[in-house]
Amino acid sequence: MWSGRTRALLRVWGLWPTGVLGRRPISCNAASLAGSNCPQCWNCGGPRGPIGGDGFFCPQCRALQPPDSTRDHFSLMDCNRSFRVDTVKLQHRYQQLQRLVHPDFFSQRSQIEKDFSEKHSTLVNDAYKTLLAPLTRGVYLVS
Repeated sequence: MWSGRTRALLRVWGLWPTGVLGRRPISCNAASLAGSNCPQCWNCGGPRGPIGGDGFFCPQCRALQPPDSTRDHFSLMDCNRSFRVDTVKLQHRYQQLQRLVHPDFFSQRSQIEKDFSEKHSTLVNDAYKTLLAPLTRGVYLVS
């Protein structure tokens, strides 16, 4: 599982939830759970809410969740949807996300989490490369 140092770093970066394990995520209220609007964790079956707004990990069991392929690069990299992008902030976000989802950190986890980690890492790399260069960023904006 997660070491104390890793949990502390994730908390500092705002990517680890505070509070008690087993609490219902803020984004999933009783009404949304009844209507199954809230996605469920593949591992424990509990409602998975966003952690730090990202939703990478289940708040109950901390299992890495499948990536959201519908999420755009700007929201993934926490940037305004604009041609002007703060490249320093973009680089910091890229490093932050890679510290969370890079496959090297999942070598001792289940095969499912290893696969999810590879997919997340690929999405993060694609988003970073696309938004870093002005030409690809512009093409992405108009597409």
